This record gives sequence, C-alpha cells and structure tokens, in this order.
Amino acid sequence: MACFWAILLALLFHPTFIKLKKRFKQNENLAAGITLVIIILLVVIPIFFIGFIIINESIQFYQLIESGELNIKGQLESLQKQLPMIQDWLEGIGVEFEETKNSFWESVAGLSKNLAFSAVGFTQNFFSFLVEFFVMLYILFFFLKDGEELVKSLVRIIPIGDKQEWRLIHRFASVARATVKGSLVVATVQGALGGILFWAVGIPGAIIWAFIMTILSLLPVGSGLIWGPAAIILIIQGDFVRGIVILLVGSLVIGLVDNLLRPALVGRDAKMPDYLILLSTLGGLTWFGLSGFVIGPIIAAFFISCWQMLNDVYILERRNKLKNKWP
Repeated sequence: MACFWAILLALLFHPTFIKLKKRFKQNENLAAGITLVIIILLVVIPIFFIGFIIINESIQFYQLIESGELNIKGQLESLQKQLPMIQDWLEGIGVEFEETKNSFWESVAGLSKNLAFSAVGFTQNFFSFLVEFFVMLYILFFFLKDGEELVKSLVRIIPIGDKQEWRLIHRFASVARATVKGSLVVATVQGALGGILFWAVGIPGAIIWAFIMTILSLLPVGSGLIWGPAAIILIIQGDFVRGIVILLVGSLVIGLVDNLLRPALVGRDAKMPDYLILLSTLGGLTWFGLSGFVIGPIIAAFFISCWQMLNDVYILERRNKLKNKWP
C-alpha cells in the first residue's frame, strides 16, 4: 500500500513537480523535495487531523450507546407507536417489524462497536503505520524525481507491445485521476456538508455520520441513504422544522454537489458505467480496505482495456482472414 499511494501521489502531483523543475533550472532534487512538502501540507496533515477527529468521535459515539444516553432502540419503539401504519404496511408485505427493528439496532450497535475497536486498534498499531508512512514518503521522492524514466523502462521491459503498454498506463493514470480528483473530493465535500447539517440540527454523532456519508458518496447510491431516512424519521416524530431543513439542504445542496464539482474536477478523464463503478468500488473496499475505492476501479478499468485490446486483435485477425480469402 505504501508503494501504491506513492505511485498515485506522484502521478497526481507530477504537473506540480514539472513546473517547479522548470522554475529551479532543472534541479530535480529541489523540485521533488518542495513537491513533497506541498503534498504533506495539502494532503497528509489534513488527513491526519480528520482521522484523529473520527477516532475520538467513534469512541465517544460507542460510549454514548453503551451507557444508554443515546437510545436508538427506544427511538425506534417511539416511532412505532407514533406511526403504527408502518408496522401494518411492513407486515402486509411479509416483513416482521420487530425483527427488522432488532436487526437495525444490532447493525447500528455493531457498527459503532467496530468503529470504536478499529480506532483503538489503529492507535495500537500506530508505530507500524508510521513506518509505512515514512516508507511511502521516501519512495514518493524518487517516484517524483525518476518517475518518467521508470515508466519508460517498464515499457521497454514488458513484452506485450509498446502501444498496448502505453494504453494501459494512460488508462491507469486517467482512472486514478478521475477517482481521486473526482470521486474522493466530491465524496469528501458531500460528507462534510452532511456532517455540518447534522451538527447544525443537533443529531448526535455528526462526525460519524459525515464519515459514513463520505463512504456512501464514493458509490453511485450516494449519501441520501443517510440524510433521507433521518429527515423522514424527524418528520414522522413531529419535528417538521428539522426534518424539512434536512430534506431541503440534502436535495438542493448536497445532492447538487456531484453535478457541479465532478465535471470541473474530472474533465475528460476516463469514465465508467455506474454499475461497474458500484461493483468495483464495493469489491475494492471489501478486499483492500479504504484504499480499495481507488484500486477497485483501476482493476476494472484494466479489465475493460484488456478486453478492448483483445477485441481489436480479433477484428484485425478476422479482417486479415477475409482479405486472404477474397484477394
């Protein structure tokens, strides 16, 4: 993972390195060093700060549930009493309300517990994380400085044809840029706006919900899976003001962020169908953790590129056979 993120950051900040190299009269070491400092200031420090906040909030959220101060199960029972038609409707389509309620409660409790334990586990493994982090920075410096030569060496060594190799490399670069610049930035903005909205209306665990909305925003399903039900529950409970505020801000602000920011951030970078983004992102998150939101789409893009290259070869061979058959 250290090597992967070093490659990805070197790719994203390569234009910055080129500008600095020209500015400092082709001094590659100085340009790479300053680019590394910029990456630390713009990427690393904010991620550390946000991660620290999420860790603290996860532990506090779990403690609130364990102590009973945040009684989600009681709120579900209150919702059932206020609107019994929901129970009748669910049972009418064959869904047991009690089982659904208990399953939802267990899922929320399990999620908060896993987040808290993951936070504690992260702090316990902090030394190994630091080692990987400094390895990444060390490799990143040389990838910035010698990246072009390394890529050219790979193209010379890999025996599948230079044209096909450059095609795969450009595909990797375009999907990586589209995923990080587009998906990650948009998801972060949507999650942050959702967290601010929940904090403003007084919903507990706003930072945790912001983190969950950020993860969901990486997928085509979007953050509406969180703020939509939250607004509906508040309205059903009679809290019309907070519910309507969440609906309006969620649909008019958070929902439009994707349409406004993604075209400007991604530009002409490679795009894939929504269903493939969903499958590849979920698969990547399952197999590789948080890094999978980039790795999954890249693997899917490689698969499509190889498929297209094989199709091109098949069409060429078919044309050659037809020419030989009909001179």
